[in-house]
Amino acid sequence: MLIRILSTVLILFALYMGIKQGWAMLYGKPQMLEMFGKWNIGKTGTAVLGVFTILGAVLVLFPKTFLWGNFITAAGILFIIALHLKDQDLKGVAIELPFFLLSWLIIYLQHPLTR
Repeated sequence: MLIRILSTVLILFALYMGIKQGWAMLYGKPQMLEMFGKWNIGKTGTAVLGVFTILGAVLVLFPKTFLWGNFITAAGILFIIALHLKDQDLKGVAIELPFFLLSWLIIYLQHPLTR
């Protein structure tokens, strides 16, 4: 029971963060455009990444697409981590790493409605 509650809370947190960040990317929030711009990713590329971020967050909600949603989310975060590493920006990596690990923790705990 406790694991189901923890899993639910973590999924809802991941959903909130995914939609929040995906929305900022999709609609070209200046901070997002600045961050992705330093990697030569323009407004359109940032918007496409935003769509995938939102898609991954929403897919995590449903037991049948739970795993795919987590993989999409983790892949997007891993992509950003790789870009930070390319710039030797360890602070950026440190900011993204907990969210990357959150996807794997949620997979480990499983969807609360599948048990």
